[in-house]
Amino acid sequence: MDAIKSTPLRGEYEKYGAKVIDFAGYELPIQFKGILEEHKAVREKAGLFDVSHMGEITIKGRDAEEFVDHLLTNDIKSLKENDVVYTFMCNYKGGVVDDLLVYKYSKEYYYLVVNASNKDKDFKWMVSNKKNYDIDIKDISETVAQLAIQGPNAEEILQKLTSTDLSEIKFFKFKDGVEIKGKKALVSRTGYTGEDGFEIYLDPKDAAYVWEEILEGGKELGAEPIGLGARDTLRFEATLPLYGNEMDEEVTPLEMTFGFFVKIDKGDFIGRDVLVKQKAEGVTRKLVGFELLDKNIPRHGYPVVKDGVEIGHVTTGYKSPTLGKTIGLALVDAKYASMDTEFNVKIRNKEYKAIVINKRFYQKKTKSK
Repeated sequence: MDAIKSTPLRGEYEKYGAKVIDFAGYELPIQFKGILEEHKAVREKAGLFDVSHMGEITIKGRDAEEFVDHLLTNDIKSLKENDVVYTFMCNYKGGVVDDLLVYKYSKEYYYLVVNASNKDKDFKWMVSNKKNYDIDIKDISETVAQLAIQGPNAEEILQKLTSTDLSEIKFFKFKDGVEIKGKKALVSRTGYTGEDGFEIYLDPKDAAYVWEEILEGGKELGAEPIGLGARDTLRFEATLPLYGNEMDEEVTPLEMTFGFFVKIDKGDFIGRDVLVKQKAEGVTRKLVGFELLDKNIPRHGYPVVKDGVEIGHVTTGYKSPTLGKTIGLALVDAKYASMDTEFNVKIRNKEYKAIVINKRFYQKKTKSK
């Protein structure tokens, strides 16, 4: 069994009262003050996350653009320098190997941010598909720490610590070489919470210093440390998928109804043939949003039932802290994916009524920059 890892911020957790768990092989905070309080802090003011467990992989070389475009579902060739894009990496069956962010430095240099639980698998997948492309693939995860500050006050808080005009870093853009209290960082503006915010990639030895500076400098504007618990409720309300819940190697992006990130017409890429067929014929199952009308909480994996027949399963479910009602996402037979369709969720051998609703549960108050 592999030894559990820790991030460069591990020493900061107890200082802020963190409850620590094992997540993706790392010691990480599930909560500090409490999930509901932290969720509210991000929605209303600002929260700081340690996401140093995420994986970073660079792809450099003459054929970098051709390779990355072949590897991923989104249109990589349309990116400009300093663009960031969300995309899927599929297997040859169209299933999702991982979902990730791609940062374009140039046609010969791409920076990929992958899920912590998948980084070793992802790296092997990339190397196995390298073939004759003139590229160099490197897993640089151990040399990078990552913080994320999210919430309506995120820009104002971070701006106090840098001379770089953060308003110039637009949504899904990045800038390298940004100085934050004298420490160099790559800063992007994407987010995994449904709010405005920034990701900060920096040298691990600088991570604790910058973490402290953000929390101290942002205290008056409500900056709080946030754990994995609130990270999950926040991303769920914003209908942002989680690998292992909404997707895996047996689920395609089209079944997830995330076809926007699959550019069929861009040319060949891994998994394209299956996805073209699915698009033409229609998918047999779909990811839907639902509201549980009875009192209980639907959890990942719970069966979804219609007229006594299992038609799918819950991928994520919570009592939404923002909306105050019990909602979920479920992968169900496409016949039952229409709005207002009623079905039951089976919780400990008892069925509870649910109804299909728009899965865009939450719309952020702050506009994309």
